[in-house]
Amino acid sequence: MHVVLWSYRVVPGREDEFEALYRSDGEWARLFRRDPAYLGTELLRDTADRSHYLTIDRWRTRVAYDAFLASAHAGYAALDRLGDTLTLEETPLGAIDD
Repeated sequence: MHVVLWSYRVVPGREDEFEALYRSDGEWARLFRRDPAYLGTELLRDTADRSHYLTIDRWRTRVAYDAFLASAHAGYAALDRLGDTLTLEETPLGAIDD
């Protein structure tokens, strides 16, 4: 399995919109679900800092994830631009293969 981790700091007052976009049944997950190698997304919210979130995206393999990125570039870029309006900070934390 290939796991991709991201950290976000959300614009105050935009948390509901952010959660709608990034949660496990949100727009990102709907885009990812077009690919059979997508296994799911978790959205986690920091209990001490309510503007801080983590996402965990799971894919069968890194090769499948990279192929998805190449094939879904336009849709990915559009959602990324939308996400940029909701966040103050977006940080890739890395990827893990098990």
